[in-house]
This record gives sequence, C-alpha cells and structure tokens, in this order.
Amino acid sequence: METIINELPGSKVELKFTVSIEEAQPYLDKAVEDLGSQKAIPGFRPGKAPYEEIKKVLGEMTIWQHALERIVRAKYVSTVLEKKLDTIGSPEVAVDQLTPGQEIKFTCTASVMPKITNAEELKEAFVEMNVKDVKDSDIEGAIEELRKMRRQEVASDQPADKDGMVLVDLEMKKDGVLLEGGQAKDYKIYLNEGHYVPKLTEQLVGSKKGEQKSFKLPFPEDHFQKIYAGKDIDFDVNVKEVYGIKLPEVNDEFTKTLGVESVQALKDLLLKNITQENERKALEIAEIELLETLVDKSRFTEVPEILIKEEIRRMYSELQNDIERQGGRMEDYLSSIKKTADELRLDMVPQAIKRVQTAVYIKHIATENKIDVTDAEIDQEIDRLLNIAPDKESKERLASPEYRDYVYAMMRNRKTLEFLKDKGIKNYKEALEKFAKEEAERVAQRADQQGGHVHGPDCQH
Repeated sequence: METIINELPGSKVELKFTVSIEEAQPYLDKAVEDLGSQKAIPGFRPGKAPYEEIKKVLGEMTIWQHALERIVRAKYVSTVLEKKLDTIGSPEVAVDQLTPGQEIKFTCTASVMPKITNAEELKEAFVEMNVKDVKDSDIEGAIEELRKMRRQEVASDQPADKDGMVLVDLEMKKDGVLLEGGQAKDYKIYLNEGHYVPKLTEQLVGSKKGEQKSFKLPFPEDHFQKIYAGKDIDFDVNVKEVYGIKLPEVNDEFTKTLGVESVQALKDLLLKNITQENERKALEIAEIELLETLVDKSRFTEVPEILIKEEIRRMYSELQNDIERQGGRMEDYLSSIKKTADELRLDMVPQAIKRVQTAVYIKHIATENKIDVTDAEIDQEIDRLLNIAPDKESKERLASPEYRDYVYAMMRNRKTLEFLKDKGIKNYKEALEKFAKEEAERVAQRADQQGGHVHGPDCQH
C-alpha cells in the first residue's frame, strides 16, 4: 500500500506504513521457520513446524511480533532508497496496529540532512587577499627567536638576574601537606618568562646557588585544581644552580651557523620567508571569508539535533587532540577559560551548525556544477595511501568499500572548494602559481644545501 510521507519541523521526516496480510505473509513464514528452529516442537524437525503448531505452542502474537522487525526494516529501507530520502541514523519506530489477521500499521520518524532552500550565487570574484606588510620589527623579532634557539646557559656564582635561569628542587604544600604533583626535581625556571604561579619568578631573582628559600604565594583563581585555586601555597625551593643566559651576537659568524653567509643575507631571507608566510595566511583568511559569506547569504532548512551533537563531538575531540599534541591537558585548558566541558560544548553549537551548513552548500555546488571524481582518481589516491600505510590492518581499512566512499567524498569536496576559490577569490590562480614556484625553489635550495653539506635551518619564520 502507498506509504504516507510527511515532512516535520527540525529536519525530520515521518513515514506511515500500512502492510497488507499478503505483503506480510513471507515475513510471517520466515518468523515461523525461525521460531521453530529456536524451540523444539514435538513431532517436527527444527524449523519445519507449520504455522498452526507454532501458534499453539508460542501464541500467534509472538509470530507477528517476530515478523515485525524484518517488515519494518525492509519497508523503511526500500522507501528511503525509492524516494531518495537523505536520512540520518536509525529511525524511531511506533507500532500503530499489530493484530493477527489484520493489516500492520507503523510509523518511522527519522532525521534528514538539511536542504539548501536558497543558495547564494557566485557570479564574480569578490574576496581580496590582503597581504600584511613585513615591518623591520618582524625581522628583528625573527632574529631574536633565532638567537634564543642558539642561546647558551652558563653556570654562574653570581645571584640570578631577571634574564637568567635557575635549576631548582621545588615542593609546594598546603597546611604542611604536599600537593598532588607538587614536587619537582631539577626544574628549570627561566626568570624572564611567565609562570603559571604569578610572582614565582620574582621570588627567585637574586637567589644564589645552594640557597634555600621558603615563601608563600597564592595559586591563580582559575587553577585547574579547584581546591587550591586562589589559596596561599607554601613553597620550599632549593636553588641547585644559577645560570646566566648568553645570546650570540648578530654577526656573520652567527648567520653562518644558520647556513647563511651574512647578516644582510639573513635579513633578506627572513624578509622573503615572512612575506611568503603572510601571503599564505592572507589566502587562508580569504578562503574563510569566501565560504562564510556564501553560507551566511544562503538559506537552509533546520539542522537536526543529531548532526549538531555529532559535529560538536568532532569539534571537541579536535580541540582536545590539538591541546595534547602541544603537551597540554584539556582540564587545564578548561580551567584557563573558566568553563566546564558542557559549557564549552554549548558554546560550540553555532559553529557546529555553520560547519554542517557549509558541508551542505559544498555538496549543492558540486551537484549543480557536475563536479565529480573518476574511479581512476580514487584509485590513484588510495594507492598513494596504501604505499604509506604502516601496517596490515591499516591497509585493509584503506582497501574497504566504506573508505573508498570516504575518499570519493573528500576528493569531490576538495575539487569543489578549488572551484569556488577560483571563482570567488581575486587573483587566486596567480597566487597558486606563485606558491608552486616558491615551493620548487625551496626544494631545489634544500637539494643544493645537502649537496654542499650545509645543514643549518632554512630560517622559516
């Protein structure tokens, strides 16, 4: 019988099914076979007992209930495919009528991908790449960072100065009890750098080798250990060594350690590298502006909750991985922004919606402009990944049909983004050609340096 399909608020779809007894019969027969196999019926081999015998032993409703699951799955899947409904996740199922000998009625409610109701048309390039000028202070700052990379820590018998470093054994206590994680051996403290305990470095300026120092300092109000946040903590410090920091002079001898012949050549190279970096940043900013503008000016149906939750889960995981890669902890980050994990997730809702809408917009543009990926292109990408896969398990995953679908979607999105950037960002092709030329020059330069046994940094800032 004809399925009734209703669109509901919140990007949901309701499918009302009515299944005749004739349509249900094959599923009822299969249910009888399954139940007969599961329970021994006297006088019959497993799975061979007829309907009436199973009915006597288990009851007719049991047969119909057992058949219902297969009926629901078959009818739902066939309708979704036939009507090309872009459903997400498993549907909610409500049984409206299940009476032996009568039609079966049930309703499936599922979330669907949001649709684009009015796509912003991209007629001409409207985004410019605004490249930041390189100032003398940028070059001097880069040189200062290079000096710090080559700094020498020289042991000293003099009191520690504000630009020096001390090597200490440290204990932190509250009411005479050592804090969890409150002990450190051979702990380096650079006195001209900030510390998570404010004013700790001030207490150590002027300290001498072998000196024992005890003092009290408050922990930050936003410290991740809530029981100590804002509380006075007792510090016991044993100053084991005092070091002066010696930075190399900026001269030709210093620049040669970096693989550059002179100070002027270093400045020229830094100017070139920082300019290129600013150009790439300008392109990244232009790409973001392009997509945000197009998505903001387009109109979409409501994004379903299931997609928002999934996108927030992905965003939170990405943030946590980034923090841990940099040696941090999510707990400390949450403390620094004074939010709980749930509060942070709530803050992510608008961005999660925007990310889903952007994906919908890109898919729409790909469809409208017939942007596609050939089997040969997918094969080439998967072969590339297989060549660098670290183990057998990874290779099997890469070779699966599911991963092939993922690669297809990824490559089509990439092509679509290039299509949009080419149309929407002024001088985009020229910028790409320039970047390609610069990359070729860097590759050639590295090859020359390796051939000449020069192994200094390329001064990428």
